[in-house]
Amino acid sequence: MLTQEFRDLMAGVCAPVTVITTGDADGPHGATVSSLASLSLRPALLSIALDQNSQLLGRIRATGRFGVNVLSATQDDVATAFASRGVDRFGTTGWSTCDGLPRLDDIAGWASCDVTQTVEAGDHLLLVGTVTRAASVHRPPLVYAHRTFGTHSRYAARPRPTIVDQITACAV
Repeated sequence: MLTQEFRDLMAGVCAPVTVITTGDADGPHGATVSSLASLSLRPALLSIALDQNSQLLGRIRATGRFGVNVLSATQDDVATAFASRGVDRFGTTGWSTCDGLPRLDDIAGWASCDVTQTVEAGDHLLLVGTVTRAASVHRPPLVYAHRTFGTHSRYAARPRPTIVDQITACAV
């Protein structure tokens, strides 16, 4: 069985860190998810994957809607809170309602989605959402790789020695 080997492989793949939310008569609900993927531009579709036993999954299936909060690089504490059990998740961070869905404060991006398709995928259910609203702010995103949080760096914008300096250094 390849379970550990597969986990180790996927641990090296950078994934965006999101908090998926929904709301119902019991209030706001959300969980940290790192399975966000863009599927289509026309129509605007994205996918998330939730564990088949997730309480959030049941609530999303009942409402038919979910929000995608793309966390910014400074929100690792938010990611941890929404991944923890027994924590007042919405009490640890600011939030408001957008399109009837909980939207967290200070995020890098937001999308509200209607569930248009579900696909059974092992121990998870893949939810395809039609994006009904999207917004973003140019903030570094929070990513997850090698079992730790990080962010994207602007590699091309980093200062580097000129090629002349590099050639001179090699000649010495």
